[in-house]
Amino acid sequence: MAETGVSPLPSTPPARSPLFRAEQFVWLTARVLEQRLFAYHFLHGTADAVEAALDAYRNEDGGYGHALEPDLRGPVSQPLHTAHALRVLDGIGRCGGQRVERVCRYLTSVSTADGALPAIHPSQRGYPAAPFVPVVDDPPSDLLATGPVVGLLHRNEVWHAWLFRATDFCWQAVEALDKSHPYEVEAAVAFLDSAPDRPRAQAAADRLGRLVREQRLAALDPDRLGAYPVASGYAPGEHHFPHDFAKSPHSLARAWFTDDEMARSLDHLAAAQQEDGGWPVRWRTWAPAPALEARSLVTIEALQTLRVYGRFVG
Repeated sequence: MAETGVSPLPSTPPARSPLFRAEQFVWLTARVLEQRLFAYHFLHGTADAVEAALDAYRNEDGGYGHALEPDLRGPVSQPLHTAHALRVLDGIGRCGGQRVERVCRYLTSVSTADGALPAIHPSQRGYPAAPFVPVVDDPPSDLLATGPVVGLLHRNEVWHAWLFRATDFCWQAVEALDKSHPYEVEAAVAFLDSAPDRPRAQAAADRLGRLVREQRLAALDPDRLGAYPVASGYAPGEHHFPHDFAKSPHSLARAWFTDDEMARSLDHLAAAQQEDGGWPVRWRTWAPAPALEARSLVTIEALQTLRVYGRFVG
């Protein structure tokens, strides 16, 4: 091919860098939404393009479906899909206005008797879903579903009647945690990091950090993973690391870990990038399509975590 004399775009990552390899993986395997999210976060893409892709998953009831969360297939709105949509909107600075008002109306419509969210609404029945998210007729309130949504809405200063009882549920659930598991702790941190009562959040986080260390829920030494238990129901080797709990240096969970522990955690995350440029899914996989779709999500999250901790500029 003849030389064109045109230099690469300034936003193009250096060839064979971790970011370049991840970009090739995303273009090769990702859904349109994740392609546009990658472009927004790393290649100067636009928020409008991300929101246009996200709209394909939105339903008339104000919720989101259509396998936005890859482990739940089918068109129906679900709390986990809708939480995923809110994370996308938060990441592009669009978590407000009429779009979030519609989301809050949906959340109200599917809430349990105590005002919180179930993990799976019974409308999922009849559509494929991961075996580890069973569909039941009267699902209980779930901190994993509720905590991240409530924290995200508080962070964006969204005020809606639904938030009052849901916030009370989160406080009660977090402060009652005793024997826990990593995903539940992550959901608690997502709530505490943005809960409006900061002294109460700090106290709850301090207690939770002691629980995490006492129960060895975080693998503090990636070279000795056999020393750390894997939670019941998790995939073999599905460990969680300090960076999973403290997703940024500003998280309350950052104080749970020493600088050395965090450095080892981030080294382990950086080294987990695979030959094809993507990061692996650590949880139990059950079908090819959800596993492939999830890898793009995991890859973007890994890059964001590494960047926010100053591991690369991009």
